[in-house]
Amino acid sequence: MPTVTDTYIENRVRVQPNDTNNYASAHGGNVVKWMDEVGAMSAMRLAGETCVTARIDGLDFERPIPQGDTCVIESYAYAAGRTSVRVRLRAFREEPRTGEREQTTTSQFVFVAVDEDMHPTTIPSLDVETERDRRLRDEALDAEA
Repeated sequence: MPTVTDTYIENRVRVQPNDTNNYASAHGGNVVKWMDEVGAMSAMRLAGETCVTARIDGLDFERPIPQGDTCVIESYAYAAGRTSVRVRLRAFREEPRTGEREQTTTSQFVFVAVDEDMHPTTIPSLDVETERDRRLRDEALDAEA
């Protein structure tokens, strides 16, 4: 059975001029797209199947990501249903020369595993084995509350 840590993915995107809004910071729609793509990868690591976005539970933009900075997306599955996977997502702005990082965006997405005909399909349970698994899961559950 996959563990929470098995589903952990961190991805980076350098914010280029084409990614920005009128204020020279990452366009919110691009940040959501990047989060959705990485979140689906975490869900697929658990499900072993293609996963599609079913719901976004809240999306908090706390601060901008300036052009030239790196957008870091952190994603992991923290709960699973019969066909669905709940994924915690956080975005950070990272200064590429120093690695200085600040959280910018938080959300929880729900993905559904689908078969070749795009019908929901069952997935394995999500195991919590290590202290890191417990900490990540508990952080995500606390963020839901």
